[in-house]
Amino acid sequence: MIAISIAKPGGPEVLQPVELPVPQPGPHQVVIRVAAAGVNRPDLMQREGKYPPPPGASDIPGLEVSGTVTAWGTGVTRWREGDAVCALVSGGGYAEYCVAPDAQCLPIPSAVDLVSAGAMPETFFTVWTNVFERGRLRGGESFLVHGGAGGIGTTAIQMARAFGARVFATAGTDDKCAACERLGAERAINYKTEDFSTVLMASTGNNGIDVILDMVGAPYFGRNLDLLAVDGRLVQIAVLCGAKAEFNLVRLLRQRITVTGSTLRSRTVEEKGAIAAAVEHAVWPLVELKKIRPIIYATFPLAQAAEAHRLMESGSHIGKIVLTV
Repeated sequence: MIAISIAKPGGPEVLQPVELPVPQPGPHQVVIRVAAAGVNRPDLMQREGKYPPPPGASDIPGLEVSGTVTAWGTGVTRWREGDAVCALVSGGGYAEYCVAPDAQCLPIPSAVDLVSAGAMPETFFTVWTNVFERGRLRGGESFLVHGGAGGIGTTAIQMARAFGARVFATAGTDDKCAACERLGAERAINYKTEDFSTVLMASTGNNGIDVILDMVGAPYFGRNLDLLAVDGRLVQIAVLCGAKAEFNLVRLLRQRITVTGSTLRSRTVEEKGAIAAAVEHAVWPLVELKKIRPIIYATFPLAQAAEAHRLMESGSHIGKIVLTV
């Protein structure tokens, strides 16, 4: 098979096609003939040498795929040859074939085509476990996602809106803000021209935001805490602009604030399988009803993975970028 390797840490040009044996499934694993693989920011970090795969994972980049099952290992009972699935993986997605734990595979909803499904697992799993499990977002509460026009953001906006929350977002251009509002955000703030804290305190009658999902990190940390409502929850899922911040602990005490966060890639198969089951139960019916959908900005053939990375690095995309096989 053809796969995309990282020849050495560096820029997009280090992504090189290589020929490798088709992987074989172990116990409770399936082999997927890949139709599409989502491109995510952790792939860029791995390419730069900043985010190595966990022990035992493939060193081929790619954290999510869609396709059809071609083989399975012992203990697999749900999936058989020809089944159309999408799957969360710890690596190996940028390839013609990929191995996935059977518990991390989901059937592709009938409302979604095979290629678009390749853009779903990483963002849908991430949003569900962080916003709804860790952040405990409920209908009627207010929700803010920073970076609302990205893959995580476009998924979070739709999912929070579908579950009855008031949704707000930040983004870096007026066009991106308009896209967020078309997806269901009540108000999207261009953080380059407006102060999101001022706008959102006014929008909530000075009550603040119940749940904030943040990927920015240190520069936003104190501002996020100041913006949270009483009993508010800040969920940190990345630190793209810095990992160390100072803040006033009194604010934490006075507002009864919860600060939490998580990463997905290093969690166990059992943990990811539990998230998959929850997503299938709670979110997949909403996808079938077309209340939530993957937002695809661009697709590239597998051999053009470097171009896909260049597009993501430019920051001009809205939604997901996908490699097709």
